[in-house]
Amino acid sequence: MTAVALLAAGLGPILISEAPTAPAGNPVSAFRSAKPLVRSCGVNDLTDRDVDRIERQVRLEQRRQGVKVLPAAGEFGTIRVAFHVIYFDDLNGFTFAAVTQAQVDQQIQVLNDAFPNFNFVLDSTSYTNDVSALFTTGGYLFHTPGSTEERQMKLALGRDSSRYLNIYSTALTDATGGILGYATFPWEQKSNPTLDGVVVSYDTLPGGLFPFDEGDTAVHEVGHWLGLFHTFQGGCGFRNDGVFDTPAEAAPFYGCSMVQPDTCPSKGLDPIFNFMDYSDDACLDNFTTGQVSRMNLMTLLFRSKLLQ
Repeated sequence: MTAVALLAAGLGPILISEAPTAPAGNPVSAFRSAKPLVRSCGVNDLTDRDVDRIERQVRLEQRRQGVKVLPAAGEFGTIRVAFHVIYFDDLNGFTFAAVTQAQVDQQIQVLNDAFPNFNFVLDSTSYTNDVSALFTTGGYLFHTPGSTEERQMKLALGRDSSRYLNIYSTALTDATGGILGYATFPWEQKSNPTLDGVVVSYDTLPGGLFPFDEGDTAVHEVGHWLGLFHTFQGGCGFRNDGVFDTPAEAAPFYGCSMVQPDTCPSKGLDPIFNFMDYSDDACLDNFTTGQVSRMNLMTLLFRSKLLQ
């Protein structure tokens, strides 16, 4: 049955249990917009007032649960991942935005290599053929952050967000003109569990498109999902990202360089090799001890069921 016939029959996205048969790599199609040359994250910029409100919420939760000391850095627990691949296949040989199971497995390995405090285990992979993509720039495949389509996608495909990390692979860069990924924060899970999770563009998985082809977009977004802000949050102000050992940074760093700039008068060079900056994948390689401690704390306070 063709995509046209499927739509005529009233069918939307179709859940497939196994990966579709697709050519090697990810074909570039007429749908595709220009690939962004710099990293762009869909997590909203936060004001100082936003950060103050969030930190008050964290302190209140610490008092409520009686957590007085930050958990020590180190291995903290296992996180089960439900991975959702959304793609388009017209059932006549044209496939767009499909990623292989091998790429999904490699992405999980990248997460494990990046995070010293968690063991990520792939619990399931779902494949959804969004046949509506033939006639719309919306749907699951071409949804934008905050849209009705985002909510519908996560409601239809997401597993219990209190117990699983849901990662969705879509054609995000095509839909948004450049956003590589976005995520929710841990303190948002309880009030809006349906939207909880991470979304990345399919071409950011390992083997994707240079210079974001090593899987570090998912690392960056999972960092947000575990409670980290951007390293440049607040610029050179005293709040920054709330982590003691990430030097202040006036603005995001783009590209890749072995020479670290120093854009703030406070101590330390800009953390351009940190996963929470905007550098190219080739330049991202670390979380600090303070970031690891913060992720552990946020998980303990807001995502404790993950580790049960």
